[in-house]
Amino acid sequence: MDVLVLIGRVLFSALFLSSAVGHLTQSDAMAQYAQFKGIPAAKLSVLGSGVLLLLGGLSVLLGVWADLGALLLVIFLLPTAFLMHNFWKETDPQAKQTEMISFNKDVALAGAALMLFAFFAYVGGDLGLTITGPLFSL
Repeated sequence: MDVLVLIGRVLFSALFLSSAVGHLTQSDAMAQYAQFKGIPAAKLSVLGSGVLLLLGGLSVLLGVWADLGALLLVIFLLPTAFLMHNFWKETDPQAKQTEMISFNKDVALAGAALMLFAFFAYVGGDLGLTITGPLFSL
């Protein structure tokens, strides 16, 4: 089971780590889009969200307070879904569908991250192949 959880952590974290690289290396272009979406302090928001993605992704991947890392990902995903993928404001049908897909993806990933948080916090130190145990206990 430990190996399966590790494979799951690798697959789950890959999305967030690659997004973190994009946020931190292409922050100007991303800040323009965030500004278009009405995000205040767009450049700072892009860099801050990149740090959240990096810390959360690495934490889950490496098993260093993976429960906290999963919560960091939830903190990124839910506001992103509502602020960046507000499909209910779109009038173009194709743009609306694209934003709805991204919104649903972010909400579903937030749900998965919340389950990971509960999993790590409940199982505690019994879960192998992690560097540290959880920070929280359920």
